[in-house]
Amino acid sequence: MNPFLLDGPSLISFSGGRTSAFMLHEIVQAHGGALPDHVRVAFANTGKEREETLRFVHECGSRWGVRIHWIEWRDANPCFDTVGFNSASRSGEPFAALIVKKQRLPNWKERWCTEFLKVRPLFALAESWGWTSGEYTEIIGLRYDEGMRVMKMLARNDNDGRRCFAPLAKAKVTKPQVMEFWSRQPFDLNLRPWEGNCDLCFMKGRGIRKSIIRDNPACAGWWSDQEGIERGNGRGWFDKRDRVADLVSEVERSPTLFDDGEWGDHDAECGLLCAAE
Repeated sequence: MNPFLLDGPSLISFSGGRTSAFMLHEIVQAHGGALPDHVRVAFANTGKEREETLRFVHECGSRWGVRIHWIEWRDANPCFDTVGFNSASRSGEPFAALIVKKQRLPNWKERWCTEFLKVRPLFALAESWGWTSGEYTEIIGLRYDEGMRVMKMLARNDNDGRRCFAPLAKAKVTKPQVMEFWSRQPFDLNLRPWEGNCDLCFMKGRGIRKSIIRDNPACAGWWSDQEGIERGNGRGWFDKRDRVADLVSEVERSPTLFDDGEWGDHDAECGLLCAAE
């Protein structure tokens, strides 16, 4: 059976990365070029996605004739608001509002930012359609070469009663296949693999964050400001090992240094599992 042919209510979690976009393309093709009403697509914007990501999401929907539901977290009931490409937050507003509500910063041990900014709004969106958790399938863009994350997804199904399915993993799709697909397309996500998701996400390796700061110094401002506010309130940092201000200082001292060995592993499109390309 074609793993991209979805039977029954299905919500595709579109992260805005190349992997989940490839998955969306294959699902659309499996359904004859148009998604049936029981298969729906949503993109949850944190306000810290890169502009290139927002344009990519918009272009995928426009070129492939797919309605993508753009949503953002709100401190309300329901916990989301519907937005679009033009009205989507671009200065971290939903994320900052969540930090104010939680009165502390998320970190590598407490990654509640994804749970609140992406997972819960997606659940609430499905509920607004009359879909109940466990009665519809969450379509997740995990590849075959992301075995540990796939195993965690399956364990979560058993523990939480959810129905998560990764058609790419089922089809044994790997990252080189995804990249080869995009090399043949008339458009692409105009970001390097490590630049996606929230622009300076604390789950990215130290060297990755420094490289991003070198290329785009302005992106550090929001993250450093949040750390300054919360540190003043005694609520810590995004990563206690490396304050954003310290990373900025290191980049300023060595603007051309390549930080070999500090890149770490960051190959999970935000919103797929994190509570985690």
